[in-house]
Amino acid sequence: MVSEPAGGAQRAAHGGVPDPVTMERLRRRVNGWYAQAGRALPWREQDCSPWGVLLSEVMAQQTPLSRVEPVWRDWMEHWPTPSSLAAAAPGEAVRAWGRLGYPRRALRLHEAATVMVERHRGEVPNTPAELLALPGVGAYTAAAVASFAFRIPEVVVDTNVRRVLARTVEGKALPHVTLTRAESDLALRAMPAQRHTAPSARAEANVWNVAVMELGALVCVARGPRCADCPVADLCAWNTAGRPAYDGPPRRGQAWHGTDRQVRGEILRRLREQHRPVHRSHLDGAGPDPVQVLRCLDSLVADGLVEPLSHNRFRLPA
Repeated sequence: MVSEPAGGAQRAAHGGVPDPVTMERLRRRVNGWYAQAGRALPWREQDCSPWGVLLSEVMAQQTPLSRVEPVWRDWMEHWPTPSSLAAAAPGEAVRAWGRLGYPRRALRLHEAATVMVERHRGEVPNTPAELLALPGVGAYTAAAVASFAFRIPEVVVDTNVRRVLARTVEGKALPHVTLTRAESDLALRAMPAQRHTAPSARAEANVWNVAVMELGALVCVARGPRCADCPVADLCAWNTAGRPAYDGPPRRGQAWHGTDRQVRGEILRRLREQHRPVHRSHLDGAGPDPVQVLRCLDSLVADGLVEPLSHNRFRLPA
């Protein structure tokens, strides 16, 4: 029996990409690991609607899945279709968004649902181009929904995918701070070559999309990666090179306390708790600095997340 080459062996000369045989081993190992270790999430169930998949992808942007699931379930109970959300007031979407963060996503989902009613008979469109044309849907979300809801083997690239490929293929501790063309090309070349023509490669590509993300979320994490539990540790260029330290530009975490994001969130919390318009004085204590509170309130109005009324009153958008 011939043993598999270890440690990112057989890297091709062009850009450090593994040869097809090694890349196939990576995919097979990661896909097999996912079949055993992947989390049972409701939007991964076979009977989950494309709408449920789209909701999950938008909600999960920069948000831990543990926080997403209860909100996702609540939304699916209240608005199980795009038509049901489009029929609700935009402010109800903001209210139901809770504390997920980046609440403009709730408004974009409402706008997308309205477009689906107007242009797609209340259904989530099933092509990448039509998905990308929806309000608030970017390249990642369009590719993810195409792959996970419609089994179209688009190349799905998120932070987890970038980190796994940076380590296993390029031997880097972390990917670039922002997505680069080279990383997109690498993700494309990591997919099965025949994914658009061979049914088996198509299925493999769609599983790979979710499996490599899951590996990055659970094992190949940014801090304290669990290499001992990794199914491709012996094929990983970074691991077998001794896990060299990151030597790129500084990576600063996002601040929260005292920021405009915190104050905006507190203003929205106060409005969510009231089902009628409130006077501005009810919002004055949303932050320690009255000038900052007014600035944040103005920005929420400009973003369409808060609606100003007469007599200095405010509410979520009707």
